[in-house]
Amino acid sequence: MNKPISRRSLLAATSAVAVGSMLPATAFAAPTKMKISGAFSDTDLRVQGYKAFAEALKGDIELETHWSNSLFKQGTELVALQRGNLELCNLAPADISKQLPAWSLMTSAYLFRNYDHLKKTWASDVGKQFKDMAREKLGVEVIRPVYFGARQINLKPDKQIKTPADIAGIKLRMPPGEYWQFLGESLGAHPTPVAYAELYTALQTGVVDGQDNPLVAGRTMKFYEVTSQFVLTRHVLGYDMLTVAGKVWDGMSKDLQAKFRAAADTAFDANAAEYDKQEAEAIEFFKSQGKKVYEPDQNAFREFAQKKYVATYGKEWPQGAIEKINAIK
Repeated sequence: MNKPISRRSLLAATSAVAVGSMLPATAFAAPTKMKISGAFSDTDLRVQGYKAFAEALKGDIELETHWSNSLFKQGTELVALQRGNLELCNLAPADISKQLPAWSLMTSAYLFRNYDHLKKTWASDVGKQFKDMAREKLGVEVIRPVYFGARQINLKPDKQIKTPADIAGIKLRMPPGEYWQFLGESLGAHPTPVAYAELYTALQTGVVDGQDNPLVAGRTMKFYEVTSQFVLTRHVLGYDMLTVAGKVWDGMSKDLQAKFRAAADTAFDANAAEYDKQEAEAIEFFKSQGKKVYEPDQNAFREFAQKKYVATYGKEWPQGAIEKINAIK
């Protein structure tokens, strides 16, 4: 049987509600130690960028790094951020697009011309629109891009490639998955799924005619040994997004947020320059090995790819967004 509420109890409860209403909506303090997850190994060049970033935050935040998906499986980090199991992540834009289809624009071929264009886009009003979308709908704070080189076409046949028509029928290795297969089609090629670890042998035996990866990977994995040319298509700029759990970000002071952003900008701008340097070195190395290295008609490839993406995914993109990005100089 319920007891009647006394006047004293009622006054106490009313006071508690009044005090609670005066408290801030988010009573959450940012941790001084943050776990960060990434898919790449500890030998990846991006690790150097994160080391510089961590050094700049010393005294305020200690970064506990977990590379090679040792903490969370690839593709599950976003959910870990949302559930409060992870503070910070090197997050693939494609993972965001799985929850926010509009973000598929930011993973499309021939969207970004170079690192400068990538950076300017994310600092622009249209970039803010996509960051705000992620904050409002996913509860995460997207900070900035972490660049890791442009994907280029590397072929075994000695055939001059100038336009998408020239690559028709070429069996181009692409990673498994719908997104990657469509990317291959958007270049005019015949996409063929092959695991990365099996790619050298697949090129050697003719299972595939070519592959696409950043030039540094082509050198490291010795793909140049079983191919004849590198076509500098720059069809996709490889980048991830430095992303913080929303509650963690809100728990930081404004000064710490500003320091966090500035440290990230300094570290990853320097890291991007190192990627460009290594790409230039790889080009000279390939030439020294007798490989052809040249640029195709970029405008022809861009027009072909963007038409395919707009026809297939454009209805999911914010109206006018691709035009705004194309117009950024």
